[in-house]
Amino acid sequence: MIHAVSRPGAYEGDMMVSPRRIDKERLLGRSQLFSGLSPQVLSDLASLSITKHVSGGDTIFSEGDPGHSMMAIAEGAVRISAFTPSMRDVVLADLSKGDVLGEIALLDGGTRSAAALALSNTVLIVLERRKFLDAMRRHPEIAEHVLGLLCARVRRADERMMDMGFLSLPARLSKVLLAATGPTSSASQKLSYSQSELADMVGSSRENLNRCLKRWQGEGFVNIKDGWIIVLDRAALEREGS
Repeated sequence: MIHAVSRPGAYEGDMMVSPRRIDKERLLGRSQLFSGLSPQVLSDLASLSITKHVSGGDTIFSEGDPGHSMMAIAEGAVRISAFTPSMRDVVLADLSKGDVLGEIALLDGGTRSAAALALSNTVLIVLERRKFLDAMRRHPEIAEHVLGLLCARVRRADERMMDMGFLSLPARLSKVLLAATGPTSSASQKLSYSQSELADMVGSSRENLNRCLKRWQGEGFVNIKDGWIIVLDRAALEREGS
C-alpha cells in the first residue's frame, strides 16, 4: 500500500531537497555498507553526500537507468523490484531507515539492475560514484565493508533462487511473512502487503496465494481483515516453512 503525504521543500533536479537537517554521518554509520567504519571515514563520506527527498509513490530510479550514485534511507521506505524475462514485475525487497540502495551501479558504473519506488515520503542520503571512489582510494578500509555487503546480497539472492526452485508455496510464503514481521513476542502482527504484492514476492499467482492464505485463516495461523494480513501463530508458520 502506498501512502503519499505532501511535505514542503525546495526542488533540486528531479527530487525535492528535505528542509530538515539530517545527521548524515550517524545515518551512514548505521547502514550495513558503512557500519564499523571510523568516525574520520564517516565524516569524509558524509561531507561528500547530499540530502534529497522523494514523495511517496514516486520512482527513485528505473531498471536500466544509468547508475551514478548510491543512496542511504534517512526516513521512509523504498521498494526494490525488477522485471522477469516474461515481463512480470517481481518485488525483491522492501527497504527502510538505514538501508542502502543502488550500491551495485555505484561500484561498476553500469545501469540499474532493478527499480526503486518510494512507498512513503522518503529522505535519502545520496553519494555520487565519482566522489565515493575518491573516498575509497583515500580510505581502503571502505572496500572491505563494500565486499562484505555485496557477498551478503549474493547469498540472499542464491537463497531466494533456491526457495523459488525447490520450496512449496506455503513454505515460501511463510518465510516472507515471518521475515516481514520479524522476531516479536506480540500476539499478532499486521502486514499491509496486498495479496498481489505477496504473490510477486513469492513467485506465485494471486489465486494460489489466496487459497493458501484462506487455508491458514481457517486453521488460525493468520487473519485477513480490511486489507491487512495479520499473523496470529508464528510457530505454525515456522512449521509450514520447515
